Amino acid sequence: MSIRYQTEPGLRADEFIDVLKRSTLAERRPVGDAVCIEAMLRNADVIITARDGNKLVGVARTITDFVYCAYLSDLAVDEVHQRRGIGRELLRRTQVAVGSGTKLILLAAPKAVSYYPHIGMKPHDSCWVST
Repeated sequence: MSIRYQTEPGLRADEFIDVLKRSTLAERRPVGDAVCIEAMLRNADVIITARDGNKLVGVARTITDFVYCAYLSDLAVDEVHQRRGIGRELLRRTQVAVGSGTKLILLAAPKAVSYYPHIGMKPHDSCWVST
């Protein structure tokens, strides 16, 4: 497996939706609303992708001020490609892109809760979400 990583601000919505579905993150994203997905991509500050050949197998989408905090809003890896270090590398490259002193913040999908401590992230007990 030869995975190619790159910053990809022009990522197409259909590719993003496809990898969200193959990662199970689609359960928690508006994949039926192409206009919303397109806006999510265009308004992100950093999009880093992982490709196996031409096929998108992973993506990290982040909103940030590049100095204090970065909200890693999506980290999706195709289930077939999980447990190969792709998510970890997407996170590493995201950290480089936003700045080494910038804190990465995320909300874990229920199926991914056990992943983040495994890669060294710490839980925070006071996150609030509007209804």
